[in-house]
Amino acid sequence: MSEEKHTDVPDAHYLQAELKAHEDLPSPVSASLAKQRPKLSATIIIPIWIAISSAVIIYNNYIYNTLNFKFPVFLVTFHLTFAAIGTRILQRTTNLLDGVKDVPMTKDLFFRSILPIGLLFSASLILSNTAYLYLSVAYIQMLKAFVPVAILLVSWTFRVKEPNMRLGVIVLLISCGVALASHGELHFNLVGFLVQAAAVAFEASRLVMIEILLHGLKMDPLVSLHYYAPVCAFINLLVLPFTEGLEPFYQLARVGPAVLLSNAFTAFLLNVAAVFLVGAGSGLVLTLAGVFKDILLITGSVLIFGTLITPLQILGYSIALGGLILYKTSGSK
Repeated sequence: MSEEKHTDVPDAHYLQAELKAHEDLPSPVSASLAKQRPKLSATIIIPIWIAISSAVIIYNNYIYNTLNFKFPVFLVTFHLTFAAIGTRILQRTTNLLDGVKDVPMTKDLFFRSILPIGLLFSASLILSNTAYLYLSVAYIQMLKAFVPVAILLVSWTFRVKEPNMRLGVIVLLISCGVALASHGELHFNLVGFLVQAAAVAFEASRLVMIEILLHGLKMDPLVSLHYYAPVCAFINLLVLPFTEGLEPFYQLARVGPAVLLSNAFTAFLLNVAAVFLVGAGSGLVLTLAGVFKDILLITGSVLIFGTLITPLQILGYSIALGGLILYKTSGSK
C-alpha cells in the first residue's frame, strides 16, 4: 500500500487518514492491539521510512522514464503479487501479521467491503503510477498536497463529517496553493494532471470507504496489504490485457528480473516500515515527516532528474503545506 498511499503505498498523510477509521475501538481491544504492534522510537523509524518511501518513488520513476519501461499496470500488478506472497510468508514466520486474527473475515465482509475498497485501491495505484509517465516527481508531490482536501470533500459528500467554516478556509488555502504550484509548472501536461487528479479522487474515496465500511476493524498497513494485495493483483490482471497487453512481457528481458524484484522488494519493505511508523509518534509528527519527505523528493527531483521548478511553484507549495499543517493541528479533529 500500500495505506498508503504512495507510488505504491500511502504516505504519512494517507496512513493517518486510513488509521483514523479505527481510532474509536473499545479500550481493552486498543490495549491488546497496542501490545501486538511492534515499536521503534520515532528518531529511528521516521528517517528509515522517509528513506525507503523516497527510494520507492525515485526507483519507480527510474524504471518508467530512464529504463523506458512504461507499463504502470504491469508494474503495479507485479508489486501487488509480490506483496500478496510476502505478507503470507511474514504471517507464517513472524508476528507482524498477528492482527489478521482480529479481523473476522467472512464472505459477506469480503464482497461488501474488501472488494469495493480493493477496486478503488487498484484504480488509485494504477493512475498514480501512470502519472509518472507525464509529470515530474516534484510536481506530483506538490499535487499530493491536495489529498486532505479530497478526503474532506468526499467525507462531506457522504456525511461522514459535517462541513464547517474552519475546514472550509483550510480547503481554500490548500486549493489555492496547489493551483499556484500548477500555474507555475513549466512543463504542465493536462493528461498527466487529470490522471493524478483522478488518482487522488480514488484514494480519498478509498480512505473514506474504509471509515464507513470497516469502522471498528483494526487493520494496520500490513494486515490491509494482506487482504487487498491479492484482490488488487487479480483486478489488475483483468485490466492488463485491455491496457498494456503482452508488450510488458516482451520487454522483461531488457529490464531484467533483478530490477523488478528489487523494486518490488523495496515497495514491500515500505509497508513493513509503515507498521513500525504508526506507533512512532502523533499524527502531527507523522504529517511533518511526510512534509519533510516531500520536500526532500522535490529537491532530489531537481538534483537527480534536472527538474526545473519556479518561484511561483515554491510559493504555492508552501501555502499548501501551511494549510496541511493547519488541517492536522486543528481541522482534522
